[in-house]
Amino acid sequence: MSFSKSKLAILLIILDWLVALAAWASFYYVRKVYIEETGFSVGSSYYPGLAIVPIFWLIIFALQGTYIDVRRLHRMKVVGLTFFGSLFGTVVLFFFLLLDDEVDDHLLLYQSLFWLYGIHFVYFVFARLFFVSRLVKKIHRREKGFRTLVIGGNEKAVEIVSELQQMKKSSGHLLVGFVNLNGTDRLLEDKLPYLGKADDELEVIIRQNQIEEVIIALESKEHDRIRNLIVRMEGSDLKINILPDMYDILSGSVKMSNIFGALLIEVNAEVMPVWQRVIKRFIDVVCSILAIVVLIPVYITLAILVKFSSPGPVLFLQERIGKNGVPFKIIKFRTMYTGAEKSGPQLSSTHDPRITPVGRVMRKLRLDELPQFFNVLKGDMSLVGPRPERQFFIDQIIVVEPQFLQLTKVRPGITSWGQVKYGYAENVDQMLQRMKFDLLYMKNRTLALDFKIMLYTVLIIVKAKGK
Repeated sequence: MSFSKSKLAILLIILDWLVALAAWASFYYVRKVYIEETGFSVGSSYYPGLAIVPIFWLIIFALQGTYIDVRRLHRMKVVGLTFFGSLFGTVVLFFFLLLDDEVDDHLLLYQSLFWLYGIHFVYFVFARLFFVSRLVKKIHRREKGFRTLVIGGNEKAVEIVSELQQMKKSSGHLLVGFVNLNGTDRLLEDKLPYLGKADDELEVIIRQNQIEEVIIALESKEHDRIRNLIVRMEGSDLKINILPDMYDILSGSVKMSNIFGALLIEVNAEVMPVWQRVIKRFIDVVCSILAIVVLIPVYITLAILVKFSSPGPVLFLQERIGKNGVPFKIIKFRTMYTGAEKSGPQLSSTHDPRITPVGRVMRKLRLDELPQFFNVLKGDMSLVGPRPERQFFIDQIIVVEPQFLQLTKVRPGITSWGQVKYGYAENVDQMLQRMKFDLLYMKNRTLALDFKIMLYTVLIIVKAKGK
């Protein structure tokens, strides 16, 4: 079996499609022969079901993130995904395809629901376990795995490499080589090839050796070095692991799903499930369309007020840094006099003389942000996410706090946790304070947290407490 990410995804999709065909045909037979006892006959719903139902199941499983990286599936995860996916899908199929059937005894409907779920779950789980078990065995036998780079050449690096190499069942790390920071710690040379210095060549080494995972094997006291390395690799598809100390273990930071695995902390794991990310984007698009339509009278009124407040354009377009560091033009109602930044980029303050009287009220009520629904609709922004900043200020912030770059991993938002707490930042120090809350948001992203932030934003607007 090839270990190509895309080929494995295609193979699993084909397998799920074939299983869905077999499961629907089997359910149809059981329903006609054993539940309704009318004898098997091909009715009008049989062939449409064969065409539509398998596609429906593929959508359900795709929303669970099953096909994103099949290589990282394991048996318990497959059982869990299949159990909940089958349960949800069965309920949807039951209400849309079976509930409106005319039956003499409603007990038949409950039997149909039971068999619909049972057949689909059993078929899917056994087929998928067979598929994934073959893959897992190849990983455990070190025939397949993820190309892994070790950063560090000290005794701690030797210890983790020895542990990984001596494990009876591989955790999936195919150790390609190691790099060090100072050029002198090279205790690993007896175990792995030396690939160079991380300070100078890390990105090149990762690209040339097609690295998929990184293990940072440095002393936990070297926080600054570890942080800088993580920041340099943020935004890539790399899975980044660090070695935990006793505090990490006691605090519950070490999460393991493989009992044969080494003690490692994955520091850049995506915390929001795929289905929530899909729903988040769906909510972004729907709410933006509704907001734009409903707010047309407000847009017209504000445009008139801005136009008569001072000479200049109604809208203000400014380049901000978006997801993955890609720049975009943010759209706002103009709240300052034209030429407000003729001396260079400046942050606004509470009593900033550059703000027009109308602009001051608009900022208080956050009305200047309303055109950003167009940014959300375009895909540059989300309703909730870290506030986007200009490159000029990002360059200043990362000198003090390189972790700021982690905020560019997701779409920036019209509102954010930091925005709720601090509003408009007046200086770099306040931007750093706001960043702490946005980093917390990044590590705890859920739809529930998004809704809570939106609720607080509405309250700020209603109470006119915006800053």
